[in-house]
Amino acid sequence: MQQHNVLILDFGSQYTQLIARRVRELNIYCEIHPFNKPPKNLVDFKAVILSGSPNSVRSEAVLHPDLSEIRGKKPLLAVCYGAQYLAHFSGGKVAPSNTREYGRANLSYIKNEEIFFENISEGSQVWMSHSDTIKELPTNAVLLASTKDVENAAYKIAGEDTFAIQFHPEVYHSTDGKQLLENFLVKIAHVAQTWTPDSFVESTVKSIQDKVGNDKVVLGLSGGVDSTVAAVLLHKAIGKNLYCIFVNNGLLRKNEFESVLTQYEGMGLNVKGVDASERFLTALAGVSDPEKKRKAIGNSFIEVFDDEANQIKGVKWLAQGTIYPDVIESVSATGGPSATIKSHHNVGGLPDFMKLKIVEPLRMIFKDEVRRVGASMGIDKDLLGRHPFPGPGLAIRILGDVTLEKVRILQEVDAVFINGLREHGLYDKVWQAGAILLPVNSVGVMGDERTYEKVVALRAVESTDGMTADWVNLPYDFLQKTSNNIINKVKGVNRVVYDISSKPPATIEWE
Repeated sequence: MQQHNVLILDFGSQYTQLIARRVRELNIYCEIHPFNKPPKNLVDFKAVILSGSPNSVRSEAVLHPDLSEIRGKKPLLAVCYGAQYLAHFSGGKVAPSNTREYGRANLSYIKNEEIFFENISEGSQVWMSHSDTIKELPTNAVLLASTKDVENAAYKIAGEDTFAIQFHPEVYHSTDGKQLLENFLVKIAHVAQTWTPDSFVESTVKSIQDKVGNDKVVLGLSGGVDSTVAAVLLHKAIGKNLYCIFVNNGLLRKNEFESVLTQYEGMGLNVKGVDASERFLTALAGVSDPEKKRKAIGNSFIEVFDDEANQIKGVKWLAQGTIYPDVIESVSATGGPSATIKSHHNVGGLPDFMKLKIVEPLRMIFKDEVRRVGASMGIDKDLLGRHPFPGPGLAIRILGDVTLEKVRILQEVDAVFINGLREHGLYDKVWQAGAILLPVNSVGVMGDERTYEKVVALRAVESTDGMTADWVNLPYDFLQKTSNNIINKVKGVNRVVYDISSKPPATIEWE
């Protein structure tokens, strides 16, 4: 994989991770690094992309990247803030826009003879998102494209493979964005398109073998896609030295502990089931704050794994199914300028008392890539098609404190909803679905008597990687039948609502 990588320097843009996904879709490996902490050795990178940023190049807090080993030496694509940075500090002029340049625009002028715009026609829709604009191009720059309101929408530096654009090719609304990235990376930078599931498996297995050697590894299985794919990867690398533990934290779906253990039979994995539900529920007693719940669950997982690891002689590593969105949302893209959204129970390292080192084979790939990797290794498609389920389980779908009775109610509601999706052929049309128990009671009438019982919200979204998501327009007759089934079959619930919020601005989970 070396010599065929793309480096993305992150200036804190909300779209930086989308750049990475689009590059990966071209079967090209890329890495995101903070603009102020680039890799020390740039030999392995064939091209560099500068991301956008919420900052202004005109502010006192301007973000200054060191481009001395990049500019003019490697193909460079500067996006939005990157384009403005090159202009502002290389003889051009950047000023506030007369009108806010945000949303859809169309390329009204394109220098078609440029490879950069090959197979892209005038009128192509692009997405703008900036309040500053480039008034004058930098020294030795050549204009490549304009829009109605943005004269300097794209330019190149003469004598260099340096290109700059004011729009965002990585977002869905830029209709030819993928083509533009392909033109730059493949036709100009000559980056090999070798990033495939098979190549990932091959390189990751070797990396695990080099890192772990003959040591023993303990892995926490959840029954979901991520931990299962991580387990099969590790098994391919170290075989019998992998010890898998599936923990019942008391917050799983109805009957999930038993069904998951059955699911792993015949996969060749060494799996041990541990019922620690009482331990987790005790740790959550009286805790309502969502971040504190996540931390309590994370600490309890660590304690359970520590107890189990101590029973395995010579174990030195703890493996986790952490994927890229977990890392991004917990501590920012890669420790760069962007903000934390929420913590994840499996991100952030281990306490000092636990003497295990961490191995995370999926840490740098997205959910859709995880599924493709799993398919390439022959994992059952029904397992790979399983909806994502949060690591903290139903604890973060119970708003407020967690009790055994609330868990029972939500498990029953969730079972009606998920089973209904399967029965009506809707399960595979939804990326993730679940129920949320709200911290309010509702007045109702059942059997001519007044009730004052719980309200539940149903949530179903479509997505590819969990970074963005839209609510699913489930059929009204299905929602009606599901609501009736929940209210009739689940004691303690008398009202059902449906969540029609997208991500952003909401998140997929409520906590």
